[in-house]
Amino acid sequence: MPKPVLDFWFDFASVYSFLSATRIAPLADAAGVQVRWRPFLLGPIFATQGMTDSPFNLFPLRGKHMIRDVKRSADEIGVGFQWPSVFPQSAVLASRVALVGLKDTWGEDFSRAVFHAEYAENRVISEPTVIADILTRIKVPVDATFASAQADEIKTELRELTAEAQRREFFGAPTFTTQDGELFWGNDRLEQALRWAKK
Repeated sequence: MPKPVLDFWFDFASVYSFLSATRIAPLADAAGVQVRWRPFLLGPIFATQGMTDSPFNLFPLRGKHMIRDVKRSADEIGVGFQWPSVFPQSAVLASRVALVGLKDTWGEDFSRAVFHAEYAENRVISEPTVIADILTRIKVPVDATFASAQADEIKTELRELTAEAQRREFFGAPTFTTQDGELFWGNDRLEQALRWAKK
């Protein structure tokens, strides 16, 4: 029988998506659930809600606590973390490249590497040289991949994923959705989402 499916909606600009991207593969394997990675952009969704910046920046006291919360969570799961000097970062290029990779075999590895570069190495993922370096490290051709990421098909797919997230009333990332339409928001809901998907 086919495995139940959980859709993992993430934005590279979301630090809590970084935590989930780090954790999700072994947890899903143990649960017997297939995960589909779905990059989308929170910026346009926030804009429709009247926000011009990340909640981390708009609400400084909350943002300070959230940074500490992410640090504790990263320590707990054994991954390096440092708050990036540029936040939030544009995720458009990285998301387009991820979509190319997710049609092949390297999309998940690339996505995890992007999150690591941004939140563990303090690199700016909107810079093509950073993305090129990640592709080189995972042994993916740089020039051909960049060309594919600029194709109209990929640009349209990213817009459509973002529009779908908006239609489904997403308000943050990570968001997890199950085949019966249940929605779970936040890294701390990953295990619950996997249990629901398995039901």
